[in-house]
Amino acid sequence: MTTLELAGVFVGRPAVLGQRRERPVLSAIVKDRVAAAELELTRLNLDGDEQADLSVHGGVDKAVYVYPAQHYPAWTADGFDVALGAFGENLAVRGADEAEVRIGDVWEWGDARLQVSQPRQPCFKLAMRTGRKDVVPALIDSGRCGWYLRVLRPGNVPTTGAVRVIETDAQAPTVAEVHLIAFANFAQLEPRLAEAGVRRAEKILATPALSPSYSGGIRSSVDRWRLRNAG
Repeated sequence: MTTLELAGVFVGRPAVLGQRRERPVLSAIVKDRVAAAELELTRLNLDGDEQADLSVHGGVDKAVYVYPAQHYPAWTADGFDVALGAFGENLAVRGADEAEVRIGDVWEWGDARLQVSQPRQPCFKLAMRTGRKDVVPALIDSGRCGWYLRVLRPGNVPTTGAVRVIETDAQAPTVAEVHLIAFANFAQLEPRLAEAGVRRAEKILATPALSPSYSGGIRSSVDRWRLRNAG
């Protein structure tokens, strides 16, 4: 049984992050470390946490965002001035990364149970948060994306200590695999490799725990490639 260490728990409410096209941008990506020993986790949020744009953030499949603490030294080495919490994560953890965590893994955190639902898709607000436009392509290329959890059982959760992975399926795709497929351009690959990638994408799409909103983009890529190569 895998045990992850909590490196920090963070929450935040929407506030003006900056200006875009002469309009204020609201975001809750700026989060503060929780000082309390524990807090309540509902189906949608940790207590004190909200999302500004519910059309693309939050919801049952993206209730909690997790980021591996071990990625931060790599970002620093790449010249980014970031520290724990800078990527808008709710949980910074040590002990596993995208190559080890699988879609559908079930976690036990205090009284709550959660399930890995999808990788993170970065948006322009991350660039505004870090002050670096190149952070979005860097995150995509590096695969240091983190992942979301849905809440299977709400409850009170501690802000220090451990989180246990109590269920995993060795046949399920890892977060890294799903991220790679989601950003693959099959049309630019040699046909044999493209076909292998599309077959892998179709297996990923058959993963029940993968959130529908994330799988929709992969499905569109597969359908376009199949249509282009029909006959």
